Amino acid sequence: MRLTSRSSWLALLLALSLLGCASAPTPADYADQKPQLDLRQYFNGPLTAHGMFTDRAGRVVKRFKVQMVGRWNGDQGVLEEDFSYSDGTKQRRVWRITNHGQGRYTGQADDVVGTAEGHAAGNALQWRYTLRLPVDGKTYDVQFNDWMILMDQHTMLNKAAMSKFGLHLGDVTLSFHKP
Repeated sequence: MRLTSRSSWLALLLALSLLGCASAPTPADYADQKPQLDLRQYFNGPLTAHGMFTDRAGRVVKRFKVQMVGRWNGDQGVLEEDFSYSDGTKQRRVWRITNHGQGRYTGQADDVVGTAEGHAAGNALQWRYTLRLPVDGKTYDVQFNDWMILMDQHTMLNKAAMSKFGLHLGDVTLSFHKP
């Protein structure tokens, strides 16, 4: 395609600028969706999750299973996660979560840099944090943008985009099951 006129160039620039203006979803977009997600209720007691890491091309790099137990005391929660990976490795993460009301949550864990920030509305939670991730004997600080969607009282799906320096590295997909 050859653009020769000034109006053609302007039309192309306008189209490209509109592509850049597409807004990312926010938790408020899901405010009317049911069932209502309450982290204190869903992450209370035992849960199991199955998941996988995929690279930026979509290839499955690693699969895993997570056994979890959540406990809440008022607005303070602890979520213990025990990971078993397809390559035989194990990992443990313990989240300390605070419910600040109005769908706002914060969390901390030993391998999380700083504080995780979460916003929930309707059946969705967006959870953002930086994870100190061990890879081949080195550690990297990787940003996670998690979206958790409650499907029903027993099932929640989670998709997390991983990035570093703004570059997409891959995704983590999980299916949580609460008995």
